[in-house]
Amino acid sequence: MKAPRRPIHAVSTWVKRQPPKVKAFLAVVAGMTVLVLLRAIVHDHDNLFVAAEAVHAIGISVLIYKLTKEKTCAGISLKSQELTALFLAVRLYCSFVMEYDIHTLLDLATLGTTLWVIFMIRFKLESSYMEDKDNCSVYYVGIPCAALALLIHPSTSHHLINRIFWAFCVYLEAVSVLPQLRVMQNTQIVEPFTAHYVFALGVARFLSCAHWILQVLDSNGHLLVALGHGLWPSMVLISEIVQTFILADFCYYYVKSVFGGQLVLRLPSGVV
Repeated sequence: MKAPRRPIHAVSTWVKRQPPKVKAFLAVVAGMTVLVLLRAIVHDHDNLFVAAEAVHAIGISVLIYKLTKEKTCAGISLKSQELTALFLAVRLYCSFVMEYDIHTLLDLATLGTTLWVIFMIRFKLESSYMEDKDNCSVYYVGIPCAALALLIHPSTSHHLINRIFWAFCVYLEAVSVLPQLRVMQNTQIVEPFTAHYVFALGVARFLSCAHWILQVLDSNGHLLVALGHGLWPSMVLISEIVQTFILADFCYYYVKSVFGGQLVLRLPSGVV
């Protein structure tokens, strides 16, 4: 007699069999459903940004646990950590010269822990660093972001350099996870702590994206005007959406793996 399949397994199997266009449609529907729920449940949507920072901090805490307890940095992309430290440092600079609030303190704490992770990988656990797998060029990631920032940046009253820096950190944040995804693509097998960290990044990016979208809806579009004119307001939203979709596939397989009771995540070819 054939054992009944779990509902989660049955749904994931059905989704897996669907063509790419159907999968994309289902992802959009799922995202919109969650947005509606968040809008109904969370009254102060600024809390979503704080939640995104908190989830990111939890993800880094998982990395810290791995580095201190397991004494290995295998599967972690040093380049992603360095890009993260770069956009956080630039965003902190912009916060100090343009605005100063709770987000500044959260970024400062996140930058501090990220720098500690970089120090551990570079100097304490360098023997376990998978340099051959971490082969995504930071120049291919960083230079287009810098060029785009020069062309499309806020049109506020702040100094031009500060506005370019602001745009640069927004664009770089959107793609800073690409080297980490390349490492996982090269290995195909992701151990639990690294998987937890990347999933936390995915959740944090979604919450940040939800924060911006709901803020725009609540202000009836006036927030976009406050950000300036031209292409910049649209680029802010596009950047938030891009960084969410970059991690969408991984998060799907992560959830599927957790519900399937698998400790090690095995990624199909071409997922990330």
